[in-house]
Amino acid sequence: MVYGLITMLIIIFDQLSKYFARVYLAPIDTYPIIKDIFHLTYRQNTGAAFSILRGNVFLLVGMTFVVILAMIVLLYKLIKHKEHWLLLMSLSFVLGGAIGNLIDRVYLKYVVDYFDFRLINFAVFNIGDSFIVVGAILIGIYIIFIDGKKTSS
Repeated sequence: MVYGLITMLIIIFDQLSKYFARVYLAPIDTYPIIKDIFHLTYRQNTGAAFSILRGNVFLLVGMTFVVILAMIVLLYKLIKHKEHWLLLMSLSFVLGGAIGNLIDRVYLKYVVDYFDFRLINFAVFNIGDSFIVVGAILIGIYIIFIDGKKTSS
């Protein structure tokens, strides 16, 4: 139940931030928070991470939908088996971010991005992307430091 709530809160936070980006940021394109270092920059990404598969909305929607369904089934099974909270939370983070981006792809035909770290010339991204990355890192931490300890005993 709590992991479903975490997922829902991420989706809501992601969609609200993208709504505000469309309404307030799109008309001005970019707003410097720290000039030449960090800006809020409105972008419409028709691809996946780093704009790969740009323009293939139907393929991306289909692939994302299948992965999300598999993750929901996995999360449900792991909750039933009372797996470690870090793994469950990590999967909730990835799932929430993925669903947030899927909602954009289905309804807008693109994903709204707005975080722009110019200091390192990184891709513009959004809150959903951030939760996907943090969730993936936490899964790695779980595998190395927690699950790895269980199997090596």
